[in-house]
Formats: sequence, C-alpha cells, structure tokens
Amino acid sequence: MSPVRPTLLVIAKEPLPGRVKTRLTPPFTPEEAAALAEAALADTLAAVAGAPARRRVLVLEGTPGPWLPPGFDVVPQCPGGLDERLAAAFAGCDGPALLIGMDTPQVTPELLTVDFTDCDAYFGPAEDGGFWALGLAEPDPARVRGVPMSVPHTGAVQRARLAGLRVRDLPRLRDVDTAADARLVAAQTPDGRFAGRLAGITAVRR
Repeated sequence: MSPVRPTLLVIAKEPLPGRVKTRLTPPFTPEEAAALAEAALADTLAAVAGAPARRRVLVLEGTPGPWLPPGFDVVPQCPGGLDERLAAAFAGCDGPALLIGMDTPQVTPELLTVDFTDCDAYFGPAEDGGFWALGLAEPDPARVRGVPMSVPHTGAVQRARLAGLRVRDLPRLRDVDTAADARLVAAQTPDGRFAGRLAGITAVRR
C-alpha cells in the first residue's frame, strides 16, 4: 500500500523588525530578532521542501520574500486569534494535513515524513508546553478552534482534543522563544541558517 502523504502547512509571519520574535528583544535588537526569524523560517521551509507531500503551503501574515523557495503555495492568514488561524489553515485542505510553525528551525525532512495510513492524527509536543506540529487525516477545524494558545497547558488541551483518534506522537522539540532557546537550538543544528545567523550576530557583538 502506498503511503498516504499530507499537505504540509507552515504558518508564519513575514520576518519584519518589531513584528516577530519580540521575546528575543532584549538581548537582541528588533532587527537582529527579525534576522533570526528569517533564518528560522528559511530552515523550516527547506525542511518542508525536502519532505514528501501532496502539496506545500505557506500560511503567511505579510508578504513573501526571497527566503521563500519554489514549490510552495502562499495563502494569507485569516483574522483572529492563533486558534482561529490554525483552524482556517486546516479548513483549506481537502485531505490529510500536517501543520508546523516557524519556531523550530531544527526540524528535518525526516521528522516531516509522515504517513496517514492507519493513522488519524500526529502530535508534536514542545518543551514549553505547547506543540510544534499537528496533523489531521480529516482536517476538522473544530479540533483546534477554542484551544488556548501560548499558555503552559496549550499542548495538553490540544492533545486532549484528539481523544478517540489514532494518534502518533512526534519527538518533543524546543521552540525558539528566548535567547537561551536560540542558543540551544543552534547547537543542535550547527550547519543550519539559523545557527549561522546567530553566530554572525554574536560575533559582531564581541
């Protein structure tokens, strides 16, 4: 039986100073934080581009830039809270879908190579209590809508929303939210764009 490959969704913001990774400021300037966000997004999109998929979609707040590789459809984020935006992203899919954010530049094509044969959902927990990946064989927006976002129990609530489904858990990853997170994630993938950008910023500051 052939693998059932999903649409791969990336939800992201255009990496503009003052609009992204604001928790990195301080110690980084808004411009440095945006540069790190751009590198994280580029690494994420490269991983998605390297994974098998029916379709690759960037769900974007803002305008695409030179960091966007070929092979992606771009759709705008809807208004509302993050739960509403995630729900709308799933609603735009007509088959299995796996959604990730731009906060885990250490993600690899291997981690994103998922098969929905005999599986209803995928769940990737994050170190901060949230989640970095959510996959649904039937992308029902109600599975996401109303989940409280950016709180310590976000992941637990979202995981509970998958009750009754056959769920495969993905490895726990660390989101890049703080400077300490940035250093730890860069150390995991020292050859990535994110690690290179962080090293360059750090070198200039010395």
